[in-house]
Amino acid sequence: MLAKVLSGAVIGVDGLMVEVEVDLAKGLPAFSTVGLAEGAVREAKDRVKAAIKNGGYAFPVGKITVNLAPASVRKEGAGYDLPIALGILAAAGLVDGEKLSSGSILVIGELSLDGTVKPVRGILSMTMAAAKKGIRRVLVPLENASEAAVIPNVKVMGVEHLSQAVEYLCGLNNIQPTAVDVHELFQYQIVHEADFEDVKGQEHVKRALEIAASGGHNILMSGPPGSGKTMMARRLPSILPDFTLDEALETSKVFSTIGNLPADYPLVTERPFRAPHHTISDAGLIGGGQVPRPGEVSLAHNGVLFLDELLEFKKHVLEVLRQPLEDGIVSISRASMSLVFPARFMLAAAMNPCPCGYMGDPFHECSCSPVQIQRYRSRLSGPLMDRIDMHIEVPAVQVTELAALQPGENSAAIRSRVNSARCLQKQRFAEISGVNCNAQMRPREVTKFCKLDSVGTRLLEGAVKQLGLSARAHNRILKIARTVADLAGKKNIDSTSLGEAIQYRRMRYEK
Repeated sequence: MLAKVLSGAVIGVDGLMVEVEVDLAKGLPAFSTVGLAEGAVREAKDRVKAAIKNGGYAFPVGKITVNLAPASVRKEGAGYDLPIALGILAAAGLVDGEKLSSGSILVIGELSLDGTVKPVRGILSMTMAAAKKGIRRVLVPLENASEAAVIPNVKVMGVEHLSQAVEYLCGLNNIQPTAVDVHELFQYQIVHEADFEDVKGQEHVKRALEIAASGGHNILMSGPPGSGKTMMARRLPSILPDFTLDEALETSKVFSTIGNLPADYPLVTERPFRAPHHTISDAGLIGGGQVPRPGEVSLAHNGVLFLDELLEFKKHVLEVLRQPLEDGIVSISRASMSLVFPARFMLAAAMNPCPCGYMGDPFHECSCSPVQIQRYRSRLSGPLMDRIDMHIEVPAVQVTELAALQPGENSAAIRSRVNSARCLQKQRFAEISGVNCNAQMRPREVTKFCKLDSVGTRLLEGAVKQLGLSARAHNRILKIARTVADLAGKKNIDSTSLGEAIQYRRMRYEK
């Protein structure tokens, strides 16, 4: 007898529907799994057999063949245990096979030997894929139920044991769907202990960070040790704009894929802030592995990737950032598959101007030779530097500023302005797909929304010639100017906004 159960897989960070076909035939007892199944999937036969027996059901005697379709897609993980077990019981006549084979319910879950249903990774992605296919019911582990329930118009039944799933399908147990109030999740605001009011001086750097957060622009801070680069970068999360639901779902999919979504808080509602150590490998930063997994750039999707001590990172590790900074995605190819991960993030980086750190510092003498400085700075290539929108010099803080008793402007006030500017951008790009903020504008949008008057045109042309800027830098200056104008509530880019944007592309390198 044949039974079919609809399940799911995760390819990259996207869900894919997988049909689990179970054929029970007469013959010597055997259990085979086909359909490009990896090790954990092939081992499911032992878990499923023990779970069925320990759950109080008779394991059918005969030849059992399990096919996972489409057979051309590699299957991994233990999430097929529950659908395989229910398929076997349906083929044996112990479960209503019509409910399962109709394609109206998605079943996912790992089984313990005693029949307990364990959580699996990627539930959110698979539920989203099911909703797009018109499937309105999902049967998942109880610990994953709230994660799946954030998808609207889908009834999510969470089960703790195989017997619960069997009784539900037989109509003996009416499981109440799990409900999650998404809007309530967004009402909960994380309190940031690090606040910009603790920062003394460095007003021009705070202004630059406000502009970067408002428009999603990449920013590089260079200055001597102790000037506050890391301190201010660590306070960026406190001024980042509020998440939209679509952005939260995109980011939550990535975290769900690696199993980092907590059961009690199934949606990422604060923009991620990732700060990997400079010893990270290129695979750890960009993603990879035999079966590619998302890296730090994908975990920072719709948030911030902070690289402290930028020039201490290996050069080949930094160079892999070129594609995601330009395209907002990461393409990883292996012999068996090619995957695309989302990686649209704001890059914030901090570095010393030279190996000793004191080049240009009026209070300390630099001990580095020109050759040492050149070798040190060569770790950051020209193409990568060109992709960083804003270059900020962070000088040492004066003692008089440190002794000031009056606190600086707090993060709440800055974030209010950032949200206002981002709100204007949402309205501007409401009809444009794939653009959420000024930094994401493509050449067509730059031409449309970043028009200059005759004075601004001459000012920009002169800056490009004098500073030797590339065409990419030209467009990025226009994007920054658009953000500066948004913060000031101006409809058009004036010469003041453009002049401020131009100064963020200047960085002195002379010793």
